[in-house]
Amino acid sequence: MEVLFSAEEISARIREMGAEITRFYKDKPLTVVVLASGGIFFGADIMRAIDLPMWVDCLGVASYVNDKSSGEIRCRSCLKLDCKDRHVLIVDEVLDTGKTLFEVKKMLLEQGALSVKSAVIVTKQVDRSATVASADWSGFDCPDRYLVGYGLDSNEEYRNLPFIGVLD
Repeated sequence: MEVLFSAEEISARIREMGAEITRFYKDKPLTVVVLASGGIFFGADIMRAIDLPMWVDCLGVASYVNDKSSGEIRCRSCLKLDCKDRHVLIVDEVLDTGKTLFEVKKMLLEQGALSVKSAVIVTKQVDRSATVASADWSGFDCPDRYLVGYGLDSNEEYRNLPFIGVLD
């Protein structure tokens, strides 16, 4: 397996991102919504790197079936926090097609969030013109390859690897 980003590179970049997010949300109450299951690893690390009080929630969403995007976003759980009148940061492991991020952001704004921003550990270089989705903070850019590790999976395997690697 080819390692694209080592555990050390990921850790250093998360510290930088945490400082950027801390500066951006200074004096604003922050609610972090981690997209599960993939975003759990990055979510835990980025929240520890953000030096602000925050509220935390998880939203179970899925769009992949057998390593292929289904094109549909399925919510597997609901938020316990009300995001109305809150500044929300969505945290996910990867920005791929952008459909998940686009739909979750739309949902949170419809629920009355004051603002919705996003952070991902990796952004794939793919055409997202259909969704116009982008991440406000991204750890790394990479080509469109099949990534695993650090929350990224292949049929639910490899998520626990401390690095981001390529399976293709």
